[in-house]
Amino acid sequence: MSIFGFRKTQMVSAEQALPGRAAPMPVPARHEVLGTPLRGPYPEGTEIAEFALGCFWGEEQNFWQVPGVVTTAVGYEGGFTPNPTYEEVCTGQTGHAETVRVVYDPAKVSYQQLLKVFWESHDPTQGMRQGNDVGSQYRSVIFYHTEAQKAAAEQSKADFQQRLHERGYRDITTEIVPAGEFYFAEDYHQQYLYKVPGGYCPDHSTGVSCPVGLIKAD
Repeated sequence: MSIFGFRKTQMVSAEQALPGRAAPMPVPARHEVLGTPLRGPYPEGTEIAEFALGCFWGEEQNFWQVPGVVTTAVGYEGGFTPNPTYEEVCTGQTGHAETVRVVYDPAKVSYQQLLKVFWESHDPTQGMRQGNDVGSQYRSVIFYHTEAQKAAAEQSKADFQQRLHERGYRDITTEIVPAGEFYFAEDYHQQYLYKVPGGYCPDHSTGVSCPVGLIKAD
């Protein structure tokens, strides 16, 4: 399907989106680094957080290195096309953003600390891009699973916005929206930088420190 005049930096509508498929993407049973379940079921007491912040290869690595994170996976969220392929997402015609799923133990790491990693790992003021990576799949999104996550995300956004303004950055464009269907990405994308050491994934962080990580877990 092609859309005449469609730009990757605009959001596709549900009616325009590619049709996708019924079969989910096959993924490995275990995390290549942590050895934990990739798709689940996840250990009792863990919680799920999902973040879109540009190229998901490097961003997944940032999260799996956090103590208290049980497993991570990369996928596609926030769009319309069921079970999309990477090539389809890259057209901008699925509506999805490249997303990292983070399964964590809240007794060991707080959601606020994960938000700190999120804000400090990319530039949330760029809209439908991160540096030279251009398209709606690179937009910044926090997908919240609970009202507590939503409140923490909104507070952290306000706090980080103040820090960014002090450093001359523009307004944050990050969306804070309810989590939808998370579609796992292809096998080769999972833990990509572990499988391909030195693989390309640029760092677009602002260098500005986010204060929310100072809040301890309950």
